[in-house]
Amino acid sequence: MMRTRFDRQLETLNTMLIEMGAQTERAIALSIQALKEQNVKLARQAIACEREVDQTEKEIETLCLRLLLQQQPVAGDLRLISAALKMITDMERIGDQAADIAEISIHLSQEPYIKKLEHIPQMAQATVKMVTESIDAFVHRDLALAREVVDYDDVVDGLFDAVKNDLIALIGADSANGIQAIDLIMVAKYLERIGDHAVNIAQWVAFSITGTHDGGEEAD
Repeated sequence: MMRTRFDRQLETLNTMLIEMGAQTERAIALSIQALKEQNVKLARQAIACEREVDQTEKEIETLCLRLLLQQQPVAGDLRLISAALKMITDMERIGDQAADIAEISIHLSQEPYIKKLEHIPQMAQATVKMVTESIDAFVHRDLALAREVVDYDDVVDGLFDAVKNDLIALIGADSANGIQAIDLIMVAKYLERIGDHAVNIAQWVAFSITGTHDGGEEAD
């Protein structure tokens, strides 16, 4: 009976993690759309999403602590719950970074762009894919998918280098481009960090399945 109740609570945990993942994905998508369209209203929606992410983090944390205290989980379940607690910390940081991008998009909403935004939206798509798949890997206990997420970070890193090189060239061509270029490099840097957090999530998924943690890059 206790095990049945525990399994139901684990299902609830999975559902809440999927919801939190969807909130972070929405925050990223809105912040980048706001940047592309120079739309302050969308940027404010992205910032509101970040507050939803924070609230969901607290709810998941409460559920995990209840599971740990009430159910006395065995080793495999303990790894699962511990991994979930680590994952929500990374998702909360992803929400923060999406809100940071939204703040920059508000700041840039009144000036023409020095360059068509090309690689930044591609980076955003890639990071959303990583976040979605890392959470899917947790829910379905899919080790191969978790490892694919880790490998896919190379795509995000390559796009970051492309953004940086383009903008540095524009600063070299005209120093007046400098201030906006730095803001856009910061947007790309936040997206790169989001990719690092998705890698962290995937590595905690692997830990929940195998009992070993691969390490990897620490995201801010």
